[in-house]
Amino acid sequence: MKTNYLLPHKYKTLGWILFIGGIISGFTVVFSGYEYEPIRAKVLSIFHEAYIGSDNNKLFKIIETGISGELASIAIIIGGLIIGFSKEKIEDEFIYKLRKDSLVWAILFNYLILTLAIIFIYNMTFFHVLVFNMFTPLLFFIFRFNFLKLKSRSHEE
Repeated sequence: MKTNYLLPHKYKTLGWILFIGGIISGFTVVFSGYEYEPIRAKVLSIFHEAYIGSDNNKLFKIIETGISGELASIAIIIGGLIIGFSKEKIEDEFIYKLRKDSLVWAILFNYLILTLAIIFIYNMTFFHVLVFNMFTPLLFFIFRFNFLKLKSRSHEE
């Protein structure tokens, strides 16, 4: 089965390192109340809002800010994509079907949860749900795919 979009299997370890490191770092930032910012840098802000109602709002401004949350987010996304889209040691039609079914399931399950959150969660808590929702499709996909792979191996034995 030819799959042009998959990375070689050797990248999977790098993906797990980035993914788990990003999750640990991300939880550290979240549980500190977004106050834990050990890494500060000057960055390009496409839209910088000085404060609500200000005439000092600017497009394309260099600002200094903490970037720990951003680095954690990028690590989660890149690591998750590498994990999800790296070949398995044995890449056959069965693995292809598991990957496809897991991806469809993850997207449907994610939007079911998001719909329930829209209906039942409000204010800043909803904002937190949206932040976590950036990562949940990848999380659900990785979890489901690996669960089905493990389950299929246990049925073979």
